Amino acid sequence: MKRLLAVLILTISCCFGYFIVEDDYAKQVEVLKSLDIDTSFLQDSIFASMKDNIRNYKTKQFLKILENGAQFVPVLKKMIEEAEIPDVFLYLAMAESGFSTSAYSKAKASGLWQFMAFTARKYNLLIDDYVDERRDPVKSTEAAIKYLQALHNRFGKWYLAAMAYNCGEGRVSKAIAEAGTDNLYVLLDEGKKYLPLETRNYIRKIITMAYLSQDVNFLLDNGASYVLNSGDMNSPFVKVDVYGGSSLADVAEAINMPMRELLAYNTHLKYFFAPPNKDKYHIYIPSDKLTRFKSNFKLKKGGSKYYVYTVAKGDSLQKIAKQYDVGYKIIKDFNNIRSDTIKVGQKLIIPTARTVKYYTIRSGDTLQSISMKYKLTVAQLMQTNNLKDSTIIPGAKLEIPMGN
Repeated sequence: MKRLLAVLILTISCCFGYFIVEDDYAKQVEVLKSLDIDTSFLQDSIFASMKDNIRNYKTKQFLKILENGAQFVPVLKKMIEEAEIPDVFLYLAMAESGFSTSAYSKAKASGLWQFMAFTARKYNLLIDDYVDERRDPVKSTEAAIKYLQALHNRFGKWYLAAMAYNCGEGRVSKAIAEAGTDNLYVLLDEGKKYLPLETRNYIRKIITMAYLSQDVNFLLDNGASYVLNSGDMNSPFVKVDVYGGSSLADVAEAINMPMRELLAYNTHLKYFFAPPNKDKYHIYIPSDKLTRFKSNFKLKKGGSKYYVYTVAKGDSLQKIAKQYDVGYKIIKDFNNIRSDTIKVGQKLIIPTARTVKYYTIRSGDTLQSISMKYKLTVAQLMQTNNLKDSTIIPGAKLEIPMGN
């Protein structure tokens, strides 16, 4: 009887282990196929060592990154699914930035998706004195999706799109030409070095992260079961609009939230206020604060507004203060300046009382001449006044964006 029981237990254990192994293998295959990679890649020794390295030595670090991404994963996952690109690309952001919107590389790439400034602007991400939308979790993800789709259209395979994202389209094209093929095994040749070492390991890193993030046994064994459902949660934050120049301190007070925490949701803002050169601009708040925001925050023009001014040659605090119609001592106090000395290139935050300024159009005026008079762009004038074209009529009034 005991022998029969032992055989039964052994049989059940073997079958259970077999099912785990089969399920484990199926998930790895699914990840590979989504990137157009042949299943034989599972035999790649470097990929295997990466996976084992995280399992055995870097588990805490890996799980910490997953935990950091919990704030963004539901949003990113939904956007990627709706765009119908491989959901594995969620882990491209993990590989690029460790799921940190504030990530900044030595090469000056920034944000969740580590965009360089040139590429960011190409995909309509705004970078100016007030914002860096590479650090905007939603807008940067929209841009990353478009970029990956463009790369896939060019190269035809998702693993090539991923590698081009890392090292550039030209480098991948050159590698394919030198290798005479776009076969992944050939491109990853450690002897020929068709691609940089970082890129050769980049695709392996994405696959490893995707696989381990979905490995039920690995997550359960390390007390990280919460990760399994993180992608199915509702969005932990929502987008709301405020008028340009609005202080986040006012928003934080309205929604009863520490300013430090609200700033962490809005790392795309370079300062504690929305860009004053925009009529309205979006910020992010926790989803559970939306009702309080609607009830307590008054969305209205007027009140305090903030600008950033770059000191030019010949400037003085008095001159700048006169331009913005604010006391120069207020500028000193606000910027913690002890003396009246300022340096060329120095950036000053200018607090102002927001009022509306109008200009009466004269005969011979053009939008170009008016914009030059107030050191604006034609686009700013048109946007502020809701103009569809450059036609203006003498005697009519134009609202001039404040701070000019």
